[in-house]
Amino acid sequence: MAAPDRAVGRLKRRPEFLAVAGTRRKHVAPGLILQVRRHDERQRPAPGEPLIRLGLTASRKVGNAVVRNRSRRRLREAARLLLPSHAAPGHDLVLVARAGTAERPWAELLGDLRAALKRLGLWRDAGSGGGSGEGAMQDPPRQAPAGETSS
Repeated sequence: MAAPDRAVGRLKRRPEFLAVAGTRRKHVAPGLILQVRRHDERQRPAPGEPLIRLGLTASRKVGNAVVRNRSRRRLREAARLLLPSHAAPGHDLVLVARAGTAERPWAELLGDLRAALKRLGLWRDAGSGGGSGEGAMQDPPRQAPAGETSS
């Protein structure tokens, strides 16, 4: 398992997820739902922690445990590619898996996240250079699970 990315922190506690959902600021796409909350004086990362925090969730409506885990892994990888270089700092984000997240083509899933960030006003162009530029976003996930065929 790879080390966590230092540019993006994690939401871990239920009240943090509920605070993000309570703002009712979200974008719904075929592959995901993105919920957003700007940091304020009541709830923000501690000094020295990342300015972007991410939470992932997948309910039972998405599918069985295997499908839910695959959906979360795909959302985590999409967030790893896009958020550090393209998301505006100072926000908590929650990515919610949908029924089609696990089967959605990789390029379209990335497009869903990109469109959600733009629609919510969080998109920023990446700085010059950087290892996770636009070219890296077009690559499919590194490895398909065993026994899976693409159709």
